[in-house]
Amino acid sequence: MGFVKVVKNKAYFKRYQVKLKRRREGKTDYYARKRLTVQDKNKYNTPKYRLIVRFTNRDVIAQIAYSRIEGDVVVCSAYSHELPRYGIKVGLTNYASAYATGLLLARRHLLNIGLAEAYKGVEEATGDDYNVEKEGERAPFRAVLDVGLARTVTGAKVFAVMKGVADGGIDVPHRCVSSHNGPF
Repeated sequence: MGFVKVVKNKAYFKRYQVKLKRRREGKTDYYARKRLTVQDKNKYNTPKYRLIVRFTNRDVIAQIAYSRIEGDVVVCSAYSHELPRYGIKVGLTNYASAYATGLLLARRHLLNIGLAEAYKGVEEATGDDYNVEKEGERAPFRAVLDVGLARTVTGAKVFAVMKGVADGGIDVPHRCVSSHNGPF
């Protein structure tokens, strides 16, 4: 069987549908995004909160957001460039600062929604697995981890942010996996 020339004529290009802009730019994984944002139909208009973690060359960004048809709504955010106010002057993109950024986000958000007193989180960071459990009338705030396009290998910095948020008192569904940097 010989080679067949691929014909890309007018008929081909008339039917061609381009991918979404953020997919073409390599910024959004819509397969994962759909599964993170779709809420159960029996929960009506209840927002499904996501813990969004992004890394730039000089910053760690942690946000709590939920989706609306008009676009995502960011409820609370924390950045590693805010850490010098709390005593961490250098290494703002390393594993420890990722953890501290997650901890900052958790405490800030719980203070905003009035759960800071009920859910204090871990008193001393030992690295042990910690899961927030219901105390009193109000359930703990829950957010699902959204890593974007980052690779989820053992010991990745996205899990340091998740550990900081979990230690801060927010319920993030996860399981404990040991790594070279500690239990996450």
